Amino acid sequence: MTIGVTPITADSSWATRGACVSMDPDGFFVQGAEQHAVKAACGACPVRTECLADALDNRVDFGVWGGMTERERRRLLRRNPDVRDWSEALRRAEKQAVGG
Repeated sequence: MTIGVTPITADSSWATRGACVSMDPDGFFVQGAEQHAVKAACGACPVRTECLADALDNRVDFGVWGGMTERERRRLLRRNPDVRDWSEALRRAEKQAVGG
């Protein structure tokens, strides 16, 4: 039995399909105005939702993930403390946003 281990998203194959796959990973761990350029790289990424959900589910503290900075993710987590499956929550939100 393992105690106190944060669950890791079971399927991380999405990472190989990200728009950032050929970019320097260190570029996603920047501060200030540099974050805006990094977030732009996430704009049309085909796995943006999966990336963001993974970061939220696993409480990733640093870097830009799924187009959100650590500050934006912390705010989202504080506003939604009961969410346990961010993949599902983000899919529902996207569906509602497009009128579904």
